[in-house]
Amino acid sequence: MSNRIRINQVEPAAYKAMLAIDNYVEQSNLTTKHKDLIKIRASQINGCAYCIDLHTRDARKAGETEQRIYALNAWRETPFFDEQERALLALTEEVTFISNKVSNETYNNAAALFDHVYLAQIIMAIISINAWNRIGISTGMEPK
Repeated sequence: MSNRIRINQVEPAAYKAMLAIDNYVEQSNLTTKHKDLIKIRASQINGCAYCIDLHTRDARKAGETEQRIYALNAWRETPFFDEQERALLALTEEVTFISNKVSNETYNNAAALFDHVYLAQIIMAIISINAWNRIGISTGMEPK
């Protein structure tokens, strides 16, 4: 078990602010499947074991298949994801690897498939899980 700080205990106001963003994402129009794909893929990229464990369990409970979860890190090489999911995953990867920029091609592809509100919600969901990943990794959170 990690002896690192627990943000919710030592800085509850900051944790409460993060929960507000998370609650916004949960109350958004994003489908459960889209939220799950964003959370799992960003967590895979960032290497947050705690979040991978949590969000794959949640996705399974919501009906996501084992096959799609296992293939998520190779989504481009599989036929398991539809056009919207592929656009969402590409955007998730580019926002997560933000130092490489979000390409016009990726952004425009997503903008052509989703209305502006839904696209904004996708971006906020990606930002939220990336923040949670950074909290989990920097404070040494581990799966139970």
